Amino acid sequence: MKIDLTETTSSKINAALVQARRDIGTPAIGMVLTLVIVTDEENAYDALKSANDASHEHPSRIVVVVKRVSRSPRSRREARLDAEIRVGADSGTGETVVLRLHGELVDHAQSVVLPLLLPDAPVVVWWPEGAPADLAGDPLGALGQRRITDTYASEHPIETLAARAEAYAPGDTDLSWTRITPWRSMLAAALDQMPQSPVVSATVEGEDENPSCELLAMWLADRLGVPVNRTLSGGPGLTAVRMETKDGSIVLDRADGSLATLSMPGQPDRAVALKRRDTAELLAEELRRLDPDNTYAASLKFGVSRLSTTAPAAPVA
Repeated sequence: MKIDLTETTSSKINAALVQARRDIGTPAIGMVLTLVIVTDEENAYDALKSANDASHEHPSRIVVVVKRVSRSPRSRREARLDAEIRVGADSGTGETVVLRLHGELVDHAQSVVLPLLLPDAPVVVWWPEGAPADLAGDPLGALGQRRITDTYASEHPIETLAARAEAYAPGDTDLSWTRITPWRSMLAAALDQMPQSPVVSATVEGEDENPSCELLAMWLADRLGVPVNRTLSGGPGLTAVRMETKDGSIVLDRADGSLATLSMPGQPDRAVALKRRDTAELLAEELRRLDPDNTYAASLKFGVSRLSTTAPAAPVA
């Protein structure tokens, strides 16, 4: 069911939600959190699709905040709220409210969103792109226990990583960090099999300006306390990690973005699945935990500037 409300208010939206649930016989129970998506009109469709897919694992009320740019001085002064309500089959396993803010209301989005939050349920705020510099200090970000960004979508990812580190607050996280969860799990498992062979250095290979590569390198440097070299490649994304030990090299190589090869001293090479995941999968993973991610914080604050970078080798004629 879809309901369109023009020039409305938060109280009218809440009343329409209650009536819609009664009409289709769907109670509000079962929703575990409120997901607030802050985006623009251009990216709203993709973000909402990913959130709806993630809601199959995490039934939630999804509130999409779309700030509309007013074209004339008069329209910028006139505050107006339009809403679209989706319940039932049109909204995954929860319910969706799309808010379009006009005029002066754009600067007071939190006053519209606050009455629409589920009572006694966690709040997660997600910026698919265009996130503020200080997430916890943002009026909408202050509503959430978790604040999700995607540095990969920024124009200058490495500079954005530095800004995220400077303004970090417990509860901040980034989908660029989520993308390397399988890599971190695989590398940690490999090291557990060689407890008597400490790592003396490491190399992370991947695309230039790819924040996931930088975060993985910073994680290794912070956790292992060894120098980590950042080598550039043509991608796609993160392509290889090499860890040097006194007994030989541990290498995790993924050249095609899907299947990787793990090589360890004294063991046969084996293939491991490391496919590049879509946004819905990444978002679903982040919604599984609502406590601060201290490992992400430590890796982020290690600093890209402390890594050494090597340019890609020239092609052989």
